[in-house]
Amino acid sequence: MSKPYTITTAISYPNGRPHIGHAYEVIATDAIARFQRMMGRDVFFQTGTDEHGLKMAQTARNRGIEPRELADEMSAYFKVMNDDLNISYDRFIRTSEPDHHSASQAIWQAMEANGDLYLGRYEGWYSVRDEAFYDEKELIEGEGGQKLSPQGTPVEWTVEESWFFRLAAYQQRLIDLYTSQPDFIQPDSRRNEIMRFVEGGLSDLSVSRTSFDWGVKVPGSNGHVMYVWVDALTNYLTGCGYPDDAERMARYWSEGGDITHIIGKDIVRFHTVYWPAFLMSANLPLPKKVFGHGFLLNRGEKMSKSLGNVADPMELAERFGVDQLRYFLLSEVTFGNDGSYSAEAIVARSNSDLANSFGNLAQRTLSFIAKNLEGRLPEPVAQDVDSDLLKTVVEAAQTFQNAMADLAPSAAIEAWMRAVFACNAYIDAQAPWALRKTDPARMEAVLATLYEAIANLAIMIQPVIPASATALLDQMGLSGEGRSYAVIGADWYAQLRASGFILNPPKPLFPRLDLPAEEA
Repeated sequence: MSKPYTITTAISYPNGRPHIGHAYEVIATDAIARFQRMMGRDVFFQTGTDEHGLKMAQTARNRGIEPRELADEMSAYFKVMNDDLNISYDRFIRTSEPDHHSASQAIWQAMEANGDLYLGRYEGWYSVRDEAFYDEKELIEGEGGQKLSPQGTPVEWTVEESWFFRLAAYQQRLIDLYTSQPDFIQPDSRRNEIMRFVEGGLSDLSVSRTSFDWGVKVPGSNGHVMYVWVDALTNYLTGCGYPDDAERMARYWSEGGDITHIIGKDIVRFHTVYWPAFLMSANLPLPKKVFGHGFLLNRGEKMSKSLGNVADPMELAERFGVDQLRYFLLSEVTFGNDGSYSAEAIVARSNSDLANSFGNLAQRTLSFIAKNLEGRLPEPVAQDVDSDLLKTVVEAAQTFQNAMADLAPSAAIEAWMRAVFACNAYIDAQAPWALRKTDPARMEAVLATLYEAIANLAIMIQPVIPASATALLDQMGLSGEGRSYAVIGADWYAQLRASGFILNPPKPLFPRLDLPAEEA
């Protein structure tokens, strides 16, 4: 039996409403989680919101409300986004929850017991926007002499009493981790960046703040709250039952377990340097993989409130359809690289792949069967050309599975589309509408082949467009248990025919999209 699979997004910082980048991350992670479930695995998928820190306190103060009120309001927007985008999370975590405070304090005490925390005085450069500390050597010069972080965010000189984590002591252990487990950081470009950073030397890390109080209290330390990244990163353990649920931890966060973090490339350092060091200090298992995906660009430009090009994912989903948006983001962008989106690109991709290629294939095949055979499933009498097509679909399904297992959804979709194109070439060549008069038996064999191929294509693509694939499989009579990858290539069609299933006239799945007049 395969081991359980734990997958997480980064938890979103809710000092503003969700943007398309948040949607991209949860959609990609959801597709991977759905794929692993279809492979028969016990999956735990967690997402949520990271609600503490100075940014939240400042945003709340600027609005004249308490941080808790801001967190409640903004976190709700993120949960609605997840639900409306059909994200199959198992837990939506909020770091303001009491059990998360307990988990954060437990890992703090474990690091303290290991001798890795000490009280000192922090003097250095801090970015409020990044919630991150930076060494002088990492800073860049901005306009008017303003010092900026490597991300281009303003930094300010900060002086306060702080607890420190002995990060420098873990430098060699981290290098050994990256060397012995080259897949720990993916893609390779991110791994190389982190290797250079750690090899350049690590400084001990300030892990508490006294200048604000909106956060997890440091155990036994009056006036200190945890540096937000100690608290935020621990959310992954909270969902897996830490520290009290040993049975749940053994299932979803164990030594050698299959644990994957999907995060943006801008927070790879926190997840691949600080996080494994914290876990090593607390004598807890490490994740198996951290994958840093790229950014989404609006027509090639980085999104910015000042430029007015920050897209609301729910507006896009309402305009174009949830599955159409999911499909576009996963097919258009090579996972790990930056990618660009626009209304024109979403419309073009959806119409080309979903409406014209797959949707039209399914609609004309199923409509033909419903009309000419009164919904009776056609008799299969296979010729080589029929068997070759079904073999092509089975091979595409294997390629699809391999690509999804490698966290490459765009490559998986390419394999699926090649099989869709093969089916369209087959129906055009075999022309069942012409066979209806000249060779009805051959017509049925062609339609039977197409029926099986289309259902297998729908099974294959479920993680990407779950609602549409489910609707099609419902129409085609495949039951829930008959929708895993194990049935592709199996003899399910004969069993469905034997059951006496009658196909009703199908409903179109993918209406053609039109570009709004102002953008045409």
